[in-house]
Amino acid sequence: MQGLNRPSRCIFCGSSDFVEAISYDAAPNGENHFDLQGQTYLRSYDRCRTCEHHYGTHGLDLSTLYESQYVSSVYGDIAGMDQRLRRILSLSPEESDNAARVTRIEYFASRNITNRKRLLDIGAGIGVFPATIRKSGWDVTAIERDQRTVTHLRKNVEVNAFGDSLFDLDPNILGDFDAITLNKVLEHVEEPITLLSRAAKFLASDGFIYVELPDVLAAEQGYFREEFFIEHHHVFSPASYTLLAERANLLLINLDRFREPSGKFSLGGFMKLRDTK
Repeated sequence: MQGLNRPSRCIFCGSSDFVEAISYDAAPNGENHFDLQGQTYLRSYDRCRTCEHHYGTHGLDLSTLYESQYVSSVYGDIAGMDQRLRRILSLSPEESDNAARVTRIEYFASRNITNRKRLLDIGAGIGVFPATIRKSGWDVTAIERDQRTVTHLRKNVEVNAFGDSLFDLDPNILGDFDAITLNKVLEHVEEPITLLSRAAKFLASDGFIYVELPDVLAAEQGYFREEFFIEHHHVFSPASYTLLAERANLLLINLDRFREPSGKFSLGGFMKLRDTK
């Protein structure tokens, strides 16, 4: 697979020791269909031998994926987003990944912060998490790139929502948040450390950040799982997750490894600002 974009050095541990873990010349079963506009489907995952982080490597242009194509491919339109939202919200707690996520966050919040007022959900998707957490009294602000999703979040989820890039929003105007959540978001961006560092600019001094990510443990059951679909630039190990927090100058409070009701393998942890005193 010559000519594809592969890392020269791991952005987490600094190692330059990589091995190709898997290559694909066609979309695996279940992967969302995206219009590649004539580009040849050819990609791989390179594994860092030191920290076990997996990098999605390819020569495909996916730069506009989340501005419009993702919503069109997965949900169709605003009505489709609302229909999927209602279906997921109707799941029992035993069936719901989101219910377990909310429980983790509420438990941590009850023991670690005095204020439970403002929450910023970055990459909110169709709003399953914001719709649930707001019922616990949080004032939720959501960020998504597709304007249709922003409209859906405002109308159907009834939260404040922005379609701007996080880098275009001003922390001095938007204000501090007591909690910031990135639920299955950082794997979709090429530079997760940069985005997490930017998110921390919006965090109140005694607040927390919750980050949930796909776990490389899924590879033990095969590389044709959702964790390794084309839209995932990164799949994390506990080591690279820990280093993610460190590189973003955040203090990792705890990290859990779990299999969700849907069958996904995930990592979820809480971070706080480092004490600069």
